[in-house]
Parts: sequence; C-alpha cells; structure tokens
Amino acid sequence: MKAILSLAWPVFLAQLAQTAIGFVDTLMAGHYGTLDLAAVALGSAIWLPLFLSCQGILMATTPLVAHLVGANQPEKTREQLHIGLFLALMLSGVAFLLLQNSSVLLSLMEIDPALAHLTQGYLAAISWGFPALFVYQLLRCYIEGFGKTRPGMQIALLGLICNIPLNYVLIYGKLGLPELGAEGCGWASCIVLWIMLTSMLVYLHHSSLFGRMQLFSNWQYPSWQTLWPFIRLGMPIGMALLIEVSMFTLIGLLLADLGEVQIGAHQITISFTGLIFMLPLSLSMAMTIRVGHQLGQQKPQAALFTARCGLQLALLFASLAALGIALFNQQIASLYTRDPVLIEICISLLWVALLFQFPDALQITTSGILRGHKDTAVPLILVFLAYWCFGLPLGYILAKTSLISAPLGALGFWYGLLGGLTAGAILLLSRYYFLNRRYLA
Repeated sequence: MKAILSLAWPVFLAQLAQTAIGFVDTLMAGHYGTLDLAAVALGSAIWLPLFLSCQGILMATTPLVAHLVGANQPEKTREQLHIGLFLALMLSGVAFLLLQNSSVLLSLMEIDPALAHLTQGYLAAISWGFPALFVYQLLRCYIEGFGKTRPGMQIALLGLICNIPLNYVLIYGKLGLPELGAEGCGWASCIVLWIMLTSMLVYLHHSSLFGRMQLFSNWQYPSWQTLWPFIRLGMPIGMALLIEVSMFTLIGLLLADLGEVQIGAHQITISFTGLIFMLPLSLSMAMTIRVGHQLGQQKPQAALFTARCGLQLALLFASLAALGIALFNQQIASLYTRDPVLIEICISLLWVALLFQFPDALQITTSGILRGHKDTAVPLILVFLAYWCFGLPLGYILAKTSLISAPLGALGFWYGLLGGLTAGAILLLSRYYFLNRRYLA
C-alpha cells in the first residue's frame, strides 16, 4: 500500500490544483460581473468536454509506457512518446479551430447576443493555450508511466500560483492593460498553460533519467500501424470520460424547468462531491501505473495483490468521505449559500452523495486497474450501460414522473446517480474478475 500511496498523493495534489484553477477563474470572473461569470461558465461547459474526450486518447500513454518500463525496455517508450505528440498536436489543432469558430454553436443555442459575444471572446483566448495543454498532458502521462508523479504535482501548483495574479491583471485591467473581463480570464488560462508546458520541458531537460534518453531526437512520423494500437486503447477512455461528464451536464439541463433552487442545490452538491472525487481518481491513476509495471514484469500475482490493496484503500477513502459528509453536511451546504430552503435540499442530496461514495470509489479504482491491463473497450460499454441505460433513465423517472413515487426533483436524479454508479461498480468489478482469471490461468 505504501507504494500505491507514494504514487497517488502527488497525483491528488496535482488534480486538486487543476480544479482550484477552475475555481479561481469562476470566483474572480464572478466578482467582476455576472455576465462575465456566465460567459466563463458557458465557455467551460463547451471546452471542457472537448478537452476531456481528447485527453482520454492521450491517457493511453500511461499504461503503454508503464508496461514497457515494467519490462525494463525504457528505450522503447520514446516511440510511444512520438506517437502521442503527433496525436496531441493533431487533436489540439482540431480543438483550436472548433473553439475559434464557436460562434456558430452559440448562435444555434440561441444565446443572448451579449453573453454569446463574451463567451466567444473567452473561448478564442483560451484556445491559443490548447496546443500547450494537450502536449503538457501527454508529457505528464508519459512521465507518470515511469512512476514519476511529483513533477506533475509541482507544475500544477506553479500553474495555480501564476493563475491568480494573471487573472487579476487581465480581468480587471491592471498594470496599464485594458479590462478584458471574461476574455482576460481566457488569456490568463492560456498563459498559465504555456508556463506549465515550459516547466515540464525544463524538467525533462534537466532530469537525470529523461535527459539522457534524448526523448525528442530521431523523430519519426508514425504510421497507421503504430497509431492504431494507441487510438484503440485511448479512444474508449476518452469516450468513457465524455459519457460521465455529459451525464452530469444533461441532468443540469433537465433540471432547468424545475427552478433555480433545484438547479442550485444540484450544482452545489456536484461542486463538493467533485472535490472529494479527486481522491479516488488519484488512486485510480496510481493503480494504472503500478499494475502496468507489474504486468510488464510478467508478475500477474503481484498485480492482483496491488489491485486488492487499491480496492481496500478505495473503500477506506470512501468511508472517510462518507463520515465527513454525515458529520458536517449542514456546514458543507452553508459554505455555498445562506438560503435555508437551498441548504435543506442540499443536505438531502448530500445524504445520497454519502451513499454513492462507496460505489463511486470502487468503479473509478477498478477502471484504473483495468487500464493497467490495457483493457478499455469493454469497460466503455459497461459504463455506457450503467450510466446512460440505467442510472439516467432511473433518475428521470424518479425526478420528473409519478411512475414510482411523486416527482422528487433533483433528489430523484441523485438516486439515479446512486443506481448508475452501483451498477457501474458491479459491472467493472465483474469484468476485472473475468480478466484476472484469464491472466492467472
């Protein structure tokens, strides 16, 4: 367990810092103006799913590299890095063009012209940072495949430190610069992304391990034969991320006609549980690295032991999170609002969130274990069945119809989330059991 935790805690802090960057953007844009806050929120709802679906493809780097490192073939990882860089640059180019022309999507959404103008400015600004974002994420996945998780943590913390003054200067127009509002928030994020990429390149250059590997020499353009295994492994990861994110987005849209109190309670609870989710997510990433190393070393029994330790840690983290919610749900809700009605609804949602800490921790940890086995296609199907074919319909029935009980509003959707996550945990654990029997046969 010590080895798993040594990999997981830097990943946790890195994820927390990246989440905090988004929180700072929202907070500072909100203090500047309500319309600018809405522009940043709407813009984030557009670029984040686009980025996550592409990031999943790049995340294939970690298990591919981990297997080669475990097999004591680190020199072969350079080819995987070159393939990943080619894909990162290609995907970032597509994302850049889409965000630069997001006015087409905004017009189709019939957004208020003033809000659409601010949102387009924010997206156009942040799009200039997308090449840096994609390449940085690729390089982070690459070094994490070697078990090096601390550099990503340190660079993410640096990004957070830089983001606050840059936001202040560019949003509010300090140091002789014009007030840019939401657009300034986009430019601040863009600059931070290039700072993070530069920091990563400096680390690779000065690292005793990566410096002597000459990672960017003897560049060869990948062929379809070398690209396809990378895409085949990474595409399901991106689709699974998109399925999960889009489910939460759709729930928010389906709550729109139930009033601002229901929407607000849902958003507050999502915000808090998303923060807690960073812990099992970090554990999941650590499991991918550790299991990948051990399978690369041809040690399936060791990988099984690691998986069992990881699942036990997941249950421990879930128990601590559930205990915290049980003891402090009133205080948690009061951090976000003073409205007593909103607090009451938030508390009811937090009690459901308490219950789904366990299946949520199990399903994300098992996903990481399966990625360590290079198994991503079947888990994608299982996640789709659990979330979209079971959890979301169940939530809709409970929230907006009288088929089972009186309509429960946001609470009904959260019961649906609980059902979907439970089904996902059961299906993914069953998949791992089947896969493990084959490995140990």
